[in-house]
Amino acid sequence: MKLNKVLFGMILSVSTSSVLAAEPAPVIDISQRNGSSIGSKTLSEQLESLERKIDSRNKAQVNVQRQLDDLQNELNELRGVTELHTHQLSQVLERQRELYQELDRRVSQALTAAPSQPATPDYNASNVNDVVYSSDVPENEAYDRAVNLVLKERRYEEAIPEFKAFNLKFPNSTYAANAHYWLGQLLFNKNDLEAAKAEFEIVYNKFQESPKRSDSMLKLAIVEEKLNNNTRAKSLLNEVITKYPTSSAAKLAKPRLEKLQ
Repeated sequence: MKLNKVLFGMILSVSTSSVLAAEPAPVIDISQRNGSSIGSKTLSEQLESLERKIDSRNKAQVNVQRQLDDLQNELNELRGVTELHTHQLSQVLERQRELYQELDRRVSQALTAAPSQPATPDYNASNVNDVVYSSDVPENEAYDRAVNLVLKERRYEEAIPEFKAFNLKFPNSTYAANAHYWLGQLLFNKNDLEAAKAEFEIVYNKFQESPKRSDSMLKLAIVEEKLNNNTRAKSLLNEVITKYPTSSAAKLAKPRLEKLQ
């Protein structure tokens, strides 16, 4: 009886061991679980990083827009300042134009009334309202210096080299035609007819659009008459009358031409 119990116990023990051996205990894959955790954590970090980048970009856009607004405001201010300066410059240039018109008129009067001038009572400079002025400061100063020797100081002899120097230094000056004309007038007043003729010829040939051209043609005709070149004198007087019929020079040319017929 005892032997049967022992045998039964041994058989039960072996059976239990077999069952346990046939069904192994479940195994937890630690690496898989850890990997899932790590992957989940990386995605979260990526989302946070993306959110930070988007936020940073939005701030940058706001800053750029603010800078653009500031630049637009500065541009508007600069435009306003530019318009103001342009208006002021226009006023200055207009005033300068008026001053040079007055200078031209006074030079004409001074030279016409110069004591050494030969008798030419029919001469009168015209078109003084058409004086072209310059915005170049050194050019203006040089022209002023020459003109003032005539207007203010009545030093006609010294004005001659001053005008010559001006013409050499500023051959393309806006005052070039005037300077050659006044130099010719100064030389004419000295009775230096050949030198005066050369200056009037420059205005006649080179400055065909100048308001001083008709006056230069008249003076050139007078010089030719004095040099006994009556044919050239008549030709020039006819040209003045034909090309500048309403000018003062044309009015003065008509009686002079009649005397030469």
